Amino acid sequence: MSNTDVRYAVAALSDCGSVRPTNEDSCKYSVEHGVYVVCDGMGGAAAGEIASSMAVSEVLRLLSGRGKDVPLNEAIEEAIRAANEAIHTRAENDFQLNGMGTTLVGLVTEGRRVLVFNVGDSRCYRLREGKLEQISQDHSLVEEQVRMGRITPEEALHSPLRNVITRALGTQPSVEPDLFPLEAEPGDIFMLCSDGLTGEVPNPQIESLLAADLPLEELCANLVEAANLAGGHDNITCMLVRAEG
Repeated sequence: MSNTDVRYAVAALSDCGSVRPTNEDSCKYSVEHGVYVVCDGMGGAAAGEIASSMAVSEVLRLLSGRGKDVPLNEAIEEAIRAANEAIHTRAENDFQLNGMGTTLVGLVTEGRRVLVFNVGDSRCYRLREGKLEQISQDHSLVEEQVRMGRITPEEALHSPLRNVITRALGTQPSVEPDLFPLEAEPGDIFMLCSDGLTGEVPNPQIESLLAADLPLEELCANLVEAANLAGGHDNITCMLVRAEG
C-alpha cells in the first residue's frame, strides 16, 4: 500500500458533563489539511474557555497553512509556541484572565504518516484490531510519579493530586510539546479526548465501546454518554479519527 492510499473520517462531540455549568473544552479539525485538535481549558470565570478556544484556533490555522517545505515536527512545535505566546500575552494584559491556560492534544496526518502531539493530560489513544493503546503521555504529577516508579497506576487513579498538571499552554512564557510519530493502518481509530472522558470511563470500557461496529458519530455519543453515566464531573470531549483504505 502506498503512502497516499489512506483517507480519514472524523467525528467529534463535546459536552458540559453532568455537573459543570459551562464547557471549557474546545475541539476543531480540518480533514482537508489533516489536522485534528482537542483542548481542555483552565482558569477562573470564562478564562479556560478563552484559552482552549484560542489554542485550537491558532494551532489549526497555522498547521492548515503550513508550508510543504517545513518539516512536520517543526511546524507543530512552531504552532504550539505561537499559541502559547498568544494565550500567555493575553492573560498578562487582562488581570481577569491571569493564570489561564489549556491542555492540548492533536494529530496531523500525511497519508499513512501520523504525528501525535500533546501538552498536559488530554490524551490520544489508538484502537487497532480491537486493542486500545494510549499514545500520548500525560504531563501530570501522578503520571510522572508512575513513570518514575514512585506510585502504582492503581494508586494514581485515586490520588488527590491526579488533576495536577505539570505542563499547559499559556501558563508560562514557553512550553514544549511531546511528539509521537506513527504509521496508520486502515481500520485504525485515533481518539483525542479531554480528561472528562478518561477520568470517568476505564480503558477496558473505552476499548469495548470503540470496538463496536457503529458510525463514528454514534461511537462518540456512546463514549460521552458513558462518562456522564459514570458521574460526568468534568467537561467531556471526544474526537475520533479513523484511517480508511
